[in-house]
Amino acid sequence: MPQFSPKAGVDCSSDRLDVHIHPLETAFSVANDAKGWQELDRHLAAAQVEVVAIEASGGCELQACHFLIERGYSVRLLNPYRVRLFAKAIGRLAKTDPIDAAVIAHFVAVVPTRPMVRHTTVEALAELVGARAQLLDQHTALSNQARWHHDATLRRISRRRETALKADINTLDRLIAARVAADPDLAAKNAILRSMKGVGPVLAHTLLALLPELGLLSRWQIAALVGVAPFDDNSGKRQGVRFIQGGRSSVRPPLFMAAMAAAKHNPVLKACSDRLRNAGKKPKVAIVAVMRRMLTILNAMLRDNAPWQNHAA
Repeated sequence: MPQFSPKAGVDCSSDRLDVHIHPLETAFSVANDAKGWQELDRHLAAAQVEVVAIEASGGCELQACHFLIERGYSVRLLNPYRVRLFAKAIGRLAKTDPIDAAVIAHFVAVVPTRPMVRHTTVEALAELVGARAQLLDQHTALSNQARWHHDATLRRISRRRETALKADINTLDRLIAARVAADPDLAAKNAILRSMKGVGPVLAHTLLALLPELGLLSRWQIAALVGVAPFDDNSGKRQGVRFIQGGRSSVRPPLFMAAMAAAKHNPVLKACSDRLRNAGKKPKVAIVAVMRRMLTILNAMLRDNAPWQNHAA
């Protein structure tokens, strides 16, 4: 048995997986299909690899991840931004697929990461919620463009497409609600989330699908994960303005809209917003603070399995 634990890094594209095993410095590539995954499994088993890191690549990596999890590997799905910063930090400025695979392998060997856990029901729900968000973006873009059409035919086409998109969004809304209601765990969490005034079905379903960590992390961790935690920007005598950065951008838009409503109609969150506005904070600073407060309360509600009236932040 070797005295080290080899780690594999995988750079994924739609048709190929580039693989590097650290510290053996073994490199190879396989097809990103069922046959290629089997070949990858044979190479990893021969090298006694247990941990495999794959950079998130827009979804083309997920089937390979699922295969490797089923084969018993500890799979780590990495944020490409963090991996790129790591590459620059160690002086790897060139960028090719084999180089990226080597950087990924080095990254997972020295940086603590969490294993990917499969939640089949949540994955299916996330696909639907993601599709709904895409349709909503298309509908919004089309509506904004249609306002400025002078040609009658273009206006008629735009109205027809808007109607079709709206029908598709409504279909997905019904399907998402049915999927949530059919799963006892998701249904129970949905009821808890919806008990907060200001949380509607869109935000509740988004949190269930795209933020499964809700209720499992600390208030600081969950805020940072979504990208609403303020970071200091101080150096020497300079006191910079705190800022937010990173996080799950797909969660923030529905959270922003819900926070806008809650800042007006939820007594606890309205008090938070009013206090900040009266202190001279800018409107967007105040609403981000409401988003963070809202999120941490929801996190505590799921943690304690308690609805709004019994929540503990």
